[in-house]
Amino acid sequence: MNKNYIEKLFNLEKKRVLITGAAGQIGKALVGTFLECGAIVLAADLDIKNLKKNLKNLTNTYDTLFLYTVDIRKKESVSKMFGKIFREHRKLDVLINNAGASTFEPFLERSEKRFNWVMDVNLKGTFFCIQKYARELIKSRTRGVIVNIGSIYGVISPDYRIYTDCKRKNSEVYGATKAAIIQMTRYYAVHLSRYGIRVNCVSPGGVFNPQNPQGKDFVKKYSYRCPLGRMAMTDDIVGGVLYLSSDASQYVTGQNLIIDGGMSCW
Repeated sequence: MNKNYIEKLFNLEKKRVLITGAAGQIGKALVGTFLECGAIVLAADLDIKNLKKNLKNLTNTYDTLFLYTVDIRKKESVSKMFGKIFREHRKLDVLINNAGASTFEPFLERSEKRFNWVMDVNLKGTFFCIQKYARELIKSRTRGVIVNIGSIYGVISPDYRIYTDCKRKNSEVYGATKAAIIQMTRYYAVHLSRYGIRVNCVSPGGVFNPQNPQGKDFVKKYSYRCPLGRMAMTDDIVGGVLYLSSDASQYVTGQNLIIDGGMSCW
């Protein structure tokens, strides 16, 4: 097995990759990594000003980065974005459904408005993007790849005992929507396979945020519970997304790749 074969398997050069939620912590890391791989990156988020601010260093460095504004909660906004992308780039090789939201107040204080907001972003938003992307690929008779971003909390329940000094308490609606995304991944993997569209999911464990750190006691207790002894960093997550986006995973579909340092083994 020669080096050229390995490079071909993981080659993403000139691949057109759409990343939603590109202004966020994982989104920004994905944008930078795919650009380094030579991909043409289409970064989308709700607030274009915030997107430009967060990706300022990248926009000044790469001429293969294009920014789009979208509210994935709204079908019209999603349709408009995809229409513009296919007019400007003619094709889209990879869709990464990274945009997500959560709500952090105690569940007894959860309002219907906050509950619906998380449902709209995480579940409806992912559905709208997959539906429009699939329609475009089927119409043009081209193959494609979809990578959804789930969560460890779509697989296991968060341990409330570790949230001692962390105001960002994980919500039931967040876990429910992420579990739904994992199931949607399986559903679409089956129904879109005949069109040459692969669909997979990456479910990260808790990711440490150096810009807005979680509580020290939370980090300590989370790390103690994790077999690898620490929270994830964004670099730990992007490798799995790259793999599922490349030809190295050409026989992989309908899978949920859990990247959690072993947390879900318990």
